[in-house]
Amino acid sequence: MSHPSALLVDLDDTVIDYGSSATACWRVACHEAGQRLPGVDGEALLAAGLRIGHWYWSDPERHRQGRADLLAAARWVVERALEELGHPPEPAGEVALRYRSLRDESIRLFPGAVEALERLGAAGVRMALVTNGTSAAQRAKIERFNLARHFRHILVEGEFGVGKPDPRVYRAAMAALDSQPEETWFVGDNLEWDVASPQRLGLRAIWVDGARAGLPPGTTVRPDRIVHALAEL
Repeated sequence: MSHPSALLVDLDDTVIDYGSSATACWRVACHEAGQRLPGVDGEALLAAGLRIGHWYWSDPERHRQGRADLLAAARWVVERALEELGHPPEPAGEVALRYRSLRDESIRLFPGAVEALERLGAAGVRMALVTNGTSAAQRAKIERFNLARHFRHILVEGEFGVGKPDPRVYRAAMAALDSQPEETWFVGDNLEWDVASPQRLGLRAIWVDGARAGLPPGTTVRPDRIVHALAEL
């Protein structure tokens, strides 16, 4: 692969570790609820919540709606879990708020991620940050870790109006960098949003396999390169 003129960079689970804490945060929120709410078994609530949550986020349309209001999505999952276990759904809001607070507290930069961005920028690579999510949530992460200084352009779904994998997202980011597909790479952890969709537009795509699990069985997506962390770039 030749050196890129431009690089589009995903945020969550590429630059920052956002997803690895999810189960642990659910566990804390559910077990606290079990200690506080009469008759609620924290471990049973956790199991039901994880299963229902997996179902909820597995559908692209539900995913799009859910990421527009993460607290509402978490509350919906907890309500269904409580009802399934025979409990009234009213405490769901408190449990969901605790979960979302824990998730926000747990966000961390991946080791070497900022240094990688600095080296790429010093090499003259024009970079844009391309992220799904609301403006408030994503801008808070960007400001918290002082990431804007590394990018010539930042495209947030909640501000742009549509998110990945809509082709307009990649085209707008490339236009902001004055780059063409053949000279642009995309790096991210989502095989559809960050690999398959950019490739269909002629970009090269680097998949971040943070879990080191390899490509899922049966997938037809073939990244141009696989790394285990942004720092490998």
